[in-house]
Amino acid sequence: MSHGLRVAAAYAWRLLVVGVVAYVVFALLGKLQLVAVALFLALVVTAVLRPLADLLARRMPRTVAVIVSILGSLLLVLGVMALVGRVVAGESGQLGHEFAGGLGRIERWLAGSPFHVSHSVLSNLQGKVATFVSDHRSVLISSALSGAGRAVEFVTGLVLALFCSLFFIRSGDRFWRWFQELMPEGARDPWDRGGRAAWRTFAGYTRGIIIVAATNAILVGIALYILGVPLALPLTLLEFFAAFIPLVGSPVALGVATVVALATKGPVVAIIVLALIVVIGQLEGHVLHPLVLSWAVRLHPVVVALSVIAGSILAGVTGAVVAVPMVSVAWSVISELRARPEPEPSGRSPDHPSAPPEPHSEPPGPSRAGEPKR
Repeated sequence: MSHGLRVAAAYAWRLLVVGVVAYVVFALLGKLQLVAVALFLALVVTAVLRPLADLLARRMPRTVAVIVSILGSLLLVLGVMALVGRVVAGESGQLGHEFAGGLGRIERWLAGSPFHVSHSVLSNLQGKVATFVSDHRSVLISSALSGAGRAVEFVTGLVLALFCSLFFIRSGDRFWRWFQELMPEGARDPWDRGGRAAWRTFAGYTRGIIIVAATNAILVGIALYILGVPLALPLTLLEFFAAFIPLVGSPVALGVATVVALATKGPVVAIIVLALIVVIGQLEGHVLHPLVLSWAVRLHPVVVALSVIAGSILAGVTGAVVAVPMVSVAWSVISELRARPEPEPSGRSPDHPSAPPEPHSEPPGPSRAGEPKR
């Protein structure tokens, strides 16, 4: 057997083992999706609120600081949700009239130049929509009921995430030391280095993407308010949450805002809102991501796009949200483990254990995927 064939066979069985392990992991995550999503949310909450809890812990006991930071953030989120619900309830009546008039304006716009769509085609389209709704009413009702069940699962997962984040923020370092003690002696240092690199990347990505999403939402909210588009606040909140899906979420949210603007304010305002997709996309891709996220994670846009698409295929919206941070963490761990550890200082005996790294030390930025390390 030639040397090349032996090398190919060696790589082949290793890739098969890795593929089987990955399949088993994804199958288990599919069965335990609620627990996996809750743990992911707990890590997100920990990454966001850990600095605040550390700051409050300087003036009060650690446990009290953690409880205050979590409850304060929860009250803030609930307050925003209540405000959005109040705005939607207050504008629902007026919005119905505006939508009714907006549909008439859209029909007249399509019937005129340059589309020249006949009135009979529009009437047939409305009839087909009404027929589809009446024929599939039972399916729509069952979908609504399943959505209610999903809402119960969401609340359960949120409670579990808050419960776990309480302990992660309070004593996350203790959890990590306990996990390290379960490892063999020779594997503790690589696990420690990889784990710290993973957490630094995940925390940096989480905080950075929140800054990017908040900036996008503020810009979109200001633009919608100036243009007089109804439901500006709910659409702003939709833009904030949609920005957590890179490359795809923000255009989808602005597409919804464009439909609302078209139905209520006409095609001119809708075209202006549609232009925001290009403006926000350029600002996010060329300004916000390089400034905010480059120190935490550096992935090529092709890698980001493939990760989002693959995640959405495997796990829907949840997969699209968690795909990029998972790939970023994996690349950061690989880069850290490939790097050679720093040599022991002269004068220290080989048997003397090295001092652990500082928990808040900043790592050197990970190399971009596909580029050689300098």
